[in-house]
Amino acid sequence: MSRSARITDPSYELMDDHNGLSIIYRQHGFPCPLVRWHFHKEYELHLIVASSGKVFIGDYIGNFYPESLFLTGPNLPHNWISQVAEDEVVPKRDMLVNFTDELFDSGHLVFAELKTLAPLLERAQYGIEFRCKRTIRQAMTLMQRIADSKGVTRLGHFFILLELLAASDDYQLLSGATTSQLADEHSIDRTNRAVDYIFAHYARELPLEEVADHLGMKPTYFSRVFKQATGRCFIEFVNRLRISKSCELLADGDKPVTDVCFESGFNNISNFNRRFQQLKGMTPSHYRRLAVQRLTEQNLG
Repeated sequence: MSRSARITDPSYELMDDHNGLSIIYRQHGFPCPLVRWHFHKEYELHLIVASSGKVFIGDYIGNFYPESLFLTGPNLPHNWISQVAEDEVVPKRDMLVNFTDELFDSGHLVFAELKTLAPLLERAQYGIEFRCKRTIRQAMTLMQRIADSKGVTRLGHFFILLELLAASDDYQLLSGATTSQLADEHSIDRTNRAVDYIFAHYARELPLEEVADHLGMKPTYFSRVFKQATGRCFIEFVNRLRISKSCELLADGDKPVTDVCFESGFNNISNFNRRFQQLKGMTPSHYRRLAVQRLTEQNLG
């Protein structure tokens, strides 16, 4: 499928392949037509199998790696963009399960035990990233069992997986904006194209006017539509993406902070330090020390 065809797909993803089943299991590679800024009525439990890149959930921007595990709630816009070489294809990047509120609204009337999952589903409206490596390894095993099974057996593995995640207290809530603010079917497809363009060019100076012109929109109108769809004004969105990139560079190597600053798209070190402190609550150097410490602890564990 050509890129021009991909970006004109409806941004509201209609999953018409339930076929009377309670859950949908899917897996796909990258690039893929499903990889775009979109939303749907289903919850999505999303496991990254291969590649790393940027995750966008509601108004949150962060990094993902193999063995990253996320849960998004109904109508919460999301996208995962892998950072790969221009012609690189990742055959299997994601394993995911989709399910709806109806499963639990009806199910808990028969199976009272399902009520214990309510807090997890409530948290999912903000998007959740699970952090515990042991939990994620167990989740990967269960996700594969879901992939390999059908019928009641598949459903059983799914409920065991949700129970595992509901019991985990090592997680991060992601989006500060609610779904009602963000899930606008009419503006979100244009936002998908804007996010793609920003992602390709954020490492250099990138004025709002350039992105608006790329979309054929007046700057003031684009600014309003973009903020409505992402929960962030344009410059804040770009700066968060740049800080996310800088975190990746700080954690992965020993480049001088000045090099990290410019490689992330900032044009002066003082602005970079100020933005980093605002968003992360610490200096870039402190962040690097903590990242190295956490990596060491994980390797020892």
